[in-house]
Amino acid sequence: MHAVKRIEIISDEVEMHKVLDGLDNIGVPDYTVIKNVQSKTSRGNASDDLAMTGLGGNVYVIFYCPQEKVKDVVAEIRPILNKFGGACYISDVMEIRSTHCVASL
Repeated sequence: MHAVKRIEIISDEVEMHKVLDGLDNIGVPDYTVIKNVQSKTSRGNASDDLAMTGLGGNVYVIFYCPQEKVKDVVAEIRPILNKFGGACYISDVMEIRSTHCVASL
């Protein structure tokens, strides 16, 4: 096991390419995108109904990175979220990756 950072971004689907381009620019190798996410904020409901109109909805992007990459992520993503809206959350997690899988009989 080793410590990594879990980074979650909620963004407008229309601007998703800017977020993903930013992650690619700083060398984030893997991420997951979940489209048509519905949310509620203090500013009101942001429904996934917009996806039916062709205007797009919200997306949820999640990825993991080492601590030393977090400053690069924040520097790249903060201006995008400040300009176009959205949220980013960073938390500490433990990654479990086994390099030796041995089946016991």
